[in-house]
Amino acid sequence: MDDGKPWWEAKRLEEMDASEWERLCDGCGLCCLVRFEDEDTGDVIPTRVHCKLFDSGACRCTNYENRKAHVPDCIQLTPGNIEALAWMPKSCAYRRLHEGRGLAWWHPLVSGDPETVHTAGVSVRGQTVSEDSLEDPEDALDFEAPDLLDERGTD
Repeated sequence: MDDGKPWWEAKRLEEMDASEWERLCDGCGLCCLVRFEDEDTGDVIPTRVHCKLFDSGACRCTNYENRKAHVPDCIQLTPGNIEALAWMPKSCAYRRLHEGRGLAWWHPLVSGDPETVHTAGVSVRGQTVSEDSLEDPEDALDFEAPDLLDERGTD
């Protein structure tokens, strides 16, 4: 039965095939940033430091298929773990759909243009530094960016 809804509105996350799941990624790059968790409070501290595999111009992983071999702690999003990932930005398509909010106007599936996530100011394109440029991983805290978990792009 086709009710005229786009597939991302017609299906629950767990009903999507691998291709549909991957197309939900809006290309913002926010999930590719280094984060720290405060041991005392559990608060997540985002930074403007990106994973060594992240291409900051394209806002994409340079070795997505093999990323776990190079970055063992890279978290693969699945319908089963989204709820536990409180660090995901409120603008994330996976989080939005999980919470029943639908995709934002700037999402490439809605706008038809992969650039709208950048022109809307939701992505981290051109705003990050590579973890490879740091002398010590803890130096990422010098690039703390609490605004990355704000309400941007959540309309």
